This record gives sequence, C-alpha cells and structure tokens, in this order.
Amino acid sequence: MHGQTDATIERLGRQVLEYAEGRLKLDPVPLDYTLTPEELLDRAGQTVTPDGLGGERAMDIFAEVLAPACLSVDHPRYLSFIPCAPSDAAAMFDLVVGASSVYAGSWLEGSGAVFAENQALRWIADLAGLPPQAGGAFVPGGTIGNLSALVAARHSARARAASATSEGSPTLRPWRVAATAGAHSSIQSACDVMDAELVTVEPDADLRLTGPALREVLEREGPESFFAVVATAGTTNFGVVDDLEAVAQVCADLGIWFHVDGAYGGAGLAAPSVRHLFAGVERADSFIVDPHKWLFAPFDCCALLYRDPLLARAAHTQKAGYLDVLTEAPDWNPTDYSVGLTRRARGLPLWFSLATHGTRAYTDAVERTLEVARHAEREIAARPELELVRHRDLSVVVFRRLGWQPADYQAWSDRMLGDEFAFVVPTTHAGETLARFAIVNPQTTEADIDAILDTMRE
Repeated sequence: MHGQTDATIERLGRQVLEYAEGRLKLDPVPLDYTLTPEELLDRAGQTVTPDGLGGERAMDIFAEVLAPACLSVDHPRYLSFIPCAPSDAAAMFDLVVGASSVYAGSWLEGSGAVFAENQALRWIADLAGLPPQAGGAFVPGGTIGNLSALVAARHSARARAASATSEGSPTLRPWRVAATAGAHSSIQSACDVMDAELVTVEPDADLRLTGPALREVLEREGPESFFAVVATAGTTNFGVVDDLEAVAQVCADLGIWFHVDGAYGGAGLAAPSVRHLFAGVERADSFIVDPHKWLFAPFDCCALLYRDPLLARAAHTQKAGYLDVLTEAPDWNPTDYSVGLTRRARGLPLWFSLATHGTRAYTDAVERTLEVARHAEREIAARPELELVRHRDLSVVVFRRLGWQPADYQAWSDRMLGDEFAFVVPTTHAGETLARFAIVNPQTTEADIDAILDTMRE
C-alpha cells in the first residue's frame, strides 16, 4: 500500500527474495507437518489487524509458523494424490509473473505473454499429434479444463442440432456425457454445473473404457442424446489409459465430441517408452494436461487444447460493450477458449522452464519417474508381504499389504507423516483399502521407494 518508505520496501524485498532463494536451495526440502487451527492460532496469533503487523513481521510469521505447517508437495517421498514438483526455473519465474502485473486474457493487453504461452501449448499439441490449427489456453486446473471443453462440446452439438431442426429434421438438444466410473471426479462436477447427465460405461477387466462397451451404451441410450464422450489418459487412482483409438472411432462413427482428460497422465506423451499407450489421442476434439502434475510447473496450470478452436471461441467468448474492442478483433484472446475472463499468465513458468532446459530435458525427466515406477513395481512383486493390484500403465503403482485392514494402512500412513518421513495416504478400490504411489517427481529415487516399503514389514 502507499505510504511505506523506500527503505521499508527494500528491506521487505530482500527478506522475500532471501526466503525464496533459501527455499529453492533446500535439498531435500523438508516434508513438514499439519497443525490444528488451535495450534496455528497459538503460534501465529491474530495476523489480520486494523493497523497491520508490518511486512517484515508478517513474513517472519509465514516463514516460521505458516509455511512449515504446509506439506511440501515437491518432497521426494510425497507420493500421495498427484504431487507437484516444479523445476527451479519454473518456480523462480513464478515470482517474475507475480511481479510483472501482466493481464494475460487478451492479446491487446498481454501479447508477449500470450505468444510465449502459445509456444508452450504448441509443444504439447505436437506431442499429442493435434493438427496445426489446434490451440487453446492455460486455465487454473483440470476441473476448469474439463468443464470448459465440455461447455464447448455441448455448444457445438446443440448448434448442429438447431441447424438440423431448421432444415426440417427435428433433433434432440443433447444433454448427456459418457465416461467410465474411473473418470476424474471433475467430470461429474462439470455435469452437475451444466445440469447434464453423466452416463457411466462399464470398463473392461483392465479398468479401461473400450470401444465396444461405449458403442453398446451409446446405441442403447440413443447417441443423439450425447454431446461428449470423455476418455481418460491416466486415471488418478490407477493411472489407467483408456483405449483411445477405439473410443475415437466410435465417436467419429456416431458424430460425438471426443474429449481426452490427460490431466495427470498426458505428460506421458513426452516419454517414448509409453507413447504407444496414447494412440488415438491425436483424434481428440479437446484435450487437457496439467503441467503442475507431471510437467514440472508450479500450481496452478492446466493446458486446454482444441482441435478446432473456433468451436470453443463460439462457446466461450463473453459479449459486453466494453469488450467489443477485444471480441471484434481477430487476435488470439485466451479468455475466448475457457470459462472465466480474468486471467494471469499461468503458462509462463512452464514456458520459461521449457525455454531454459529444452524439451529433451522434459523427456528425460518423465522417463526417470517411469524408471522409478518400474522399480517400485518390481520391488513390490519381490516382497512376499506385498502384492500388486494392477500392472501400472504410467507412474501410479497400487498394491496391498497382505494381512492388513483399513486401520493398519491409516496407522502406517499417519506414522510416516508424524515422523516427517513420507506422505503416502491409502486409497480404496472396489471396497478394499490399498496403498498407492504416485511418482511424478524426478527427485524421487529407488532408495526412497525401498525405504518406504521397508516400513511395511513392521
């Protein structure tokens, strides 16, 4: 705020930069811990006051109390949910983005930022094999990416239905989406927001959405009632990649939008060793991948791509008198391709890291995590007290500890976190509690995996 002296601002600036530099130099970072609201109030006190604490004191409270009470998602033994392990270059450049005061919603206001983001998007589009005209925007996360894609899908389907009706062939206004129960929870959430119906398709024995099962459901329910099919390229719980080629063919045959949710697993496109699992993704009408999951960008960052961006623009462009100068121009405005108008340049840290390290470094890093996942799979298979639940597709490994009940898994997880040793929460599948590793951090080693597995012998 105004009124601070230059000396005060300079001291605070040094303090902030010193903290950031120190955090980036930690190797390894501490896992840290979770505190209760009562414990935090006791340690931090009331921080929002009429007269303020001053920046230096507020920074001290963050560094000494608040930050340690947040788990480090880039810790090499943080293997729960889907971790986030940004490269040093990406993390550092996030500071630059915050300091630069760039609005990246329109070309007019942020052409330099949008240009750079689009180059990063083009790299991802090329990995997926999407055509030259493909494009989109970086959005806050997979939930908004999936919602935005499905909004575009419904708008496109209803526009076609309206056109057919005007030509004398009455058709339904499509209101349904098809996916398996293994699809991310954001698909159900998107359908709830859109007042659409999610129709689930039974997966095969390998937990994949397949073409024959999809076709059976669509033809039974009436394909004209569906505006999208969602296939997953790396489910969150097991890392399953659906049969994208077969699903794409069914969608093409029946004229239904084909959306691929690769929020976690789409990064595997960068790894030659698993690229074959994604055959068919090049036929997607829309595709997402979260660089903050397995492409080493900081939160929050989802790459949303469309085969035909004009269809998305027709669905998402907001109209208002004060926006005419933007919407009537032919420029590439990222806000025309997703839900939301206000937008930070969240793709720039990924761009900076790509520009700094080169794309081969990304291939090497993804392949490294896959090596560790292969080791985990072999090690689990070799230990008599452990048993794999499913052969992994990507870098998620799910297994059981023979003889354990749900309480045993929870006690094991709590003990490791309490010791600030590792963060591995249990998961469930088909009513059974299981252990699960999500390996996306190149700093995670075979030794880390072995050390965690050793704790299950107790």
